[in-house]
Amino acid sequence: MAPTRVKKFVTKDLTVRAAAVNATAVVEEMRSIQNSYPVPTVAVGRSMVASLLMAAHLKNNQELSIYIQGSGPLASVFAQASFEGKVRGVSSSPQLEVPVATDKILLAPAIGIGLITVTHHLPNSHTPHRGTVELASSEIGDDVAYYLQQSHQIPSVVSLGVHVNSYGKVEAAGGVLIELMPGHEESTALKIEERVKKARPVSNRLLEGATAEDLVRDLLQDFELIELDHEHDVEYKCRCSKERVMRSVGLLGLAELDEMIEKQETTDVSCEFCGRQYKLSVDDLKEVRQDVYKESLN
Repeated sequence: MAPTRVKKFVTKDLTVRAAAVNATAVVEEMRSIQNSYPVPTVAVGRSMVASLLMAAHLKNNQELSIYIQGSGPLASVFAQASFEGKVRGVSSSPQLEVPVATDKILLAPAIGIGLITVTHHLPNSHTPHRGTVELASSEIGDDVAYYLQQSHQIPSVVSLGVHVNSYGKVEAAGGVLIELMPGHEESTALKIEERVKKARPVSNRLLEGATAEDLVRDLLQDFELIELDHEHDVEYKCRCSKERVMRSVGLLGLAELDEMIEKQETTDVSCEFCGRQYKLSVDDLKEVRQDVYKESLN
């Protein structure tokens, strides 16, 4: 599949901005790597799409992550995207099996009640901006819109869709984000509201061959649009490294590290985001243990 990009637009009077993307390829890549089942696939996929759309409005080298914690069996969902179109995602239960009563997969029963946290990562900053609100519907699109309204006072429409076939493969994934900027007129909001009511589901439109631009024009056909430059291909990209994996193993604690070292065997560790395998030698584990011990003294 050819590379895709997030398409960005503003209305001529600059009171509405929009972003849309066809993220089918990257969501299917996530599913393939993690062998995720339909409900986790849809949950992570929608979160990945939302993070891509929001990150596209950031600046160079900035990132945005979405973390959802719920009371349901899915428990947690995480997605992270950069302004440059790099995205990744994961859930705590990728092989969760949930009975699906209809063709439409509902996430609320699997996620339950809980919180959505959006974190804005700035380059060279150790204090990212973080905002947390309650989940509005646990279907992710409404939750992101609620977050934008509560945390940034931005009225928004967030329409996300992920369609999986009978084998669980992702056949369509994408979304559109419409945000009303300060100074918009009430009539603008009403026009968009009417279009939203008539709009067909995003995944259906993508299956029909609609482009990201089509998704935007479905909702903003009453306005003159100006396309903004965003020349970054969307790509599933993990930032894992041996150093990061070693830090993660350090979270096991001294007692478990001692047991692993005592076995005198190489330890295999795989990245949950991309599946890459890392081999940690006994010397690597001893180095990790030494760092953990030093931290415990502080």
